[in-house]
Amino acid sequence: MSDSKPSKPLRIGIVVGEVSGDTLGAALIRSFKAQGIDAEFEGIGGPQMIAEGFNGLYPMDTLSVMGLVEVLKHLKELFAVRDGLLAHWQSQPIDLFIGIDAPDFNLRVAKSIKDLKLPTKTVHYVSPSVWAWRQKRVFNIKYACDLVLCLFPFEVDFYQKYDVPAVFVGHPLAKSLPLETDTLAAKQQLNLDPEQRYIALLPGSRSGEIERLLPVMLDSVALMQQNNDGTRNSTTDFHYLIPAINANRAKQIHELLATQEKSIQDHITVIDNQSRESNIGRLVMSASDAIVLASGTATLEALLLHKPMVVVYKLHWLTYFIASMMVKIPHYSLPNIIAKKALVKELIQSDATAQNIYQELQQLLMTSKGDDQIEALIGLHRLLTSDDSIQDPAKAIIEEFGLG
Repeated sequence: MSDSKPSKPLRIGIVVGEVSGDTLGAALIRSFKAQGIDAEFEGIGGPQMIAEGFNGLYPMDTLSVMGLVEVLKHLKELFAVRDGLLAHWQSQPIDLFIGIDAPDFNLRVAKSIKDLKLPTKTVHYVSPSVWAWRQKRVFNIKYACDLVLCLFPFEVDFYQKYDVPAVFVGHPLAKSLPLETDTLAAKQQLNLDPEQRYIALLPGSRSGEIERLLPVMLDSVALMQQNNDGTRNSTTDFHYLIPAINANRAKQIHELLATQEKSIQDHITVIDNQSRESNIGRLVMSASDAIVLASGTATLEALLLHKPMVVVYKLHWLTYFIASMMVKIPHYSLPNIIAKKALVKELIQSDATAQNIYQELQQLLMTSKGDDQIEALIGLHRLLTSDDSIQDPAKAIIEEFGLG
């Protein structure tokens, strides 16, 4: 690719595997157009990308496979899709390949492009967690990718150690959520008492997570309810909200609640996701004064909503043993990883007890620790949207490869 402006449209291949990737892909296409880039886009995308003129060669659902067993069942189909894409791009070469998330698939496509010596620049958008575990993958990324677009600034620091071209483009959620969370509006949207104080319990979205974590969280509720000192500041004043992302999770949550004493049940409300457009977990967190949640992507939302939090997680003992051998970072939750320090309490495995959750909630709700954490979370939010460090993804690609 030369630095001069091409006389014919650029051919850009993009592959996404889920709705979040479709959203990023559509925004990327719009940004290329806004930068005055004349381009044709094709590959695997969703309805949002197709609405922007994207030519889908395979359905996005083809790649929407999660879990080791599920992937193995569809391995033949996934290989066929990969080989089909590569054959198409060998006969009709693309100038640029952009894999958005779906690293297991997209990084293999990028590597094959290099192996086949196609005249194509390769970009991976949304770094895999190579900085956290299986760090040797960075050498495959270095070979396969000409540029990595990172959602978090610490990811760029990691790639720089290995001389991998990387740019911080920010997280779309950080850009879309305001620096002030409207707690009252969230309560109104959920038809909650505007004067009541709430604690959100988010045990995760998977059946196994709820089975392992919700009972511990419910036991911590019992401890909170016992702490009645007769004052307005008593933790007995709090009500608890549990979001359920679908009917199956709601059924599971209600079954676990049924094992609790009625005095505990009376202080808990399950918020079912009845076809609400907004993210039900985010809405519940917005309405709450504090959050107890599973380690995962929800911790980023809690950070961006500036809510005091306690992070918990439990795995099968063998899975945890294997994972602990592979993880190379001192923290598990995104707030702590981004802050590079223990900003929020992480209660992992044997530490994930009702007593520990209770004690941390006491600190967050009854002392200045909660306010201090809120202030720090706002600072991290500003970092993730800082104008002097963040780059537009399309602009970063254009500048890196001289497309303008």
